[in-house]
Amino acid sequence: MAKPILYGADYSVYVRIARMALEEKGVGYEPVPLDIFAADGIPAWYLEHHPFGRIPAFEHDGFRLFETSAIARYVDEAFDGPALQPEDARGRARMSQIIGMLDAYGYRAMVWDVAVERLEKEQPDEKLIASGLSQAETVLKVLTSLKSKGPWLLGEQLTLADLHAAPIIAYFVKVAEGRDLLARFADIRDWYVRMAARPSFAGTEKTA
Repeated sequence: MAKPILYGADYSVYVRIARMALEEKGVGYEPVPLDIFAADGIPAWYLEHHPFGRIPAFEHDGFRLFETSAIARYVDEAFDGPALQPEDARGRARMSQIIGMLDAYGYRAMVWDVAVERLEKEQPDEKLIASGLSQAETVLKVLTSLKSKGPWLLGEQLTLADLHAAPIIAYFVKVAEGRDLLARFADIRDWYVRMAARPSFAGTEKTA
């Protein structure tokens, strides 16, 4: 059986989520670098893999997927290795709720409105950063309220919720405001320290 193929760039939070899922399952895969912000634009061939020109995209034995959550769930269900989804309906619902919340309310605020704005703009929009930090605070409050007792977000089992949250927060804490805000939420701060120690996290960190 051919190795799965993952298209994307190592700067992408969502590519990292998919990579972490593959790493946690112990699945060998072929990374295909693809920079959607390249000067030449998105290559025409890639639109056959992702018609909206986003990353990541995924292929396994001719089966193509885009959307990170779909890719991560497929990786968990199609390959051997530790289960990354709860067996019970309520656990799976909570996992999906956390992932959905992060996509809808966390990613834009934490990554783009705070970290990218502060790190990559010559004249950062301070109002946008302040708004992003306010939204991020709500996200961290809710994440704290949803976290189960135990080392991971859903308790004793590492799940796709952990793998989804960690790369988003990793980008957020690249800036001082993100680190300072996370420090106010001890449960999530300590959870993040545990996630950062996992080989799947360290092995997918962008080095340049």
